[in-house]
Amino acid sequence: QVQLVESGGGLVQAGGSLRLSCAASGRTFSSSAMGWFRQAPGKEREFVAAINWSGGISYYADSVKGRFTISRDNAKNTLDLQMGSLKPEDTAVYYCAAGPRTFARAVVITATSYDYWGQGTQVTVSS
Repeated sequence: QVQLVESGGGLVQAGGSLRLSCAASGRTFSSSAMGWFRQAPGKEREFVAAINWSGGISYYADSVKGRFTISRDNAKNTLDLQMGSLKPEDTAVYYCAAGPRTFARAVVITATSYDYWGQGTQVTVSS
């Protein structure tokens, strides 16, 4: 069982930066692959980034590659998403998630591969 709580969202101007954090509780965090997803109003939840249990492998959506960085600290049970060069189209509720049993791109980009979800944090990018 893993409980996830996101923080760090807010309002930022285009071109700015934000750092999201996800605090996890539960003994299985350090062995779990983790991911970030986002959902804009009227749109489906979409994959943003994922990281394997050790932090050694990560995948990104093409729309954020080069602008966002996912990282984790297993000693602190935290998952972060550093977001830079933000665009208005990055506006969404951002969710952290845990659980894929296989760390392959085709698996981790799919929301149904994750067993646990946080409540989400709102990111709004103004133009």
